[in-house]
Amino acid sequence: MADVNRGDRPLSPHLQVYRPQLTSITSILTRLTGNALIVAALLVVWWLLAAATGPEYFAMANAVVTSWFGDLVFTLSLWAIWYHYFAGLRHLIYDSGKGLEIETAEKLGIACIAGSVIMTIITLIII
Repeated sequence: MADVNRGDRPLSPHLQVYRPQLTSITSILTRLTGNALIVAALLVVWWLLAAATGPEYFAMANAVVTSWFGDLVFTLSLWAIWYHYFAGLRHLIYDSGKGLEIETAEKLGIACIAGSVIMTIITLIII
């Protein structure tokens, strides 16, 4: 059996060696925004169920939804919708076999982030 000294080697990928790329960050962000949208949808469902339950319960749910916390959640959800949309378009481009070069993939990642922020601001202005 080979004499392997596993104690001197860092785990792979180790944070001292591995530097996250933009493509990995945007991929993780796509998953996070998808899950965050589920939480925001549950908040909307809770508000609708409270409206169907009665005026007292609806008043409490409506106070939460219309508070600064609700505004923050729905504004971030709006950004998450736009980001998730642009990330989906980026993955459609990847699935066609295009945009897989490192420089192009990074440009598409920047476009996803910038496009989602710009479209969120435009949507907030329109609404």
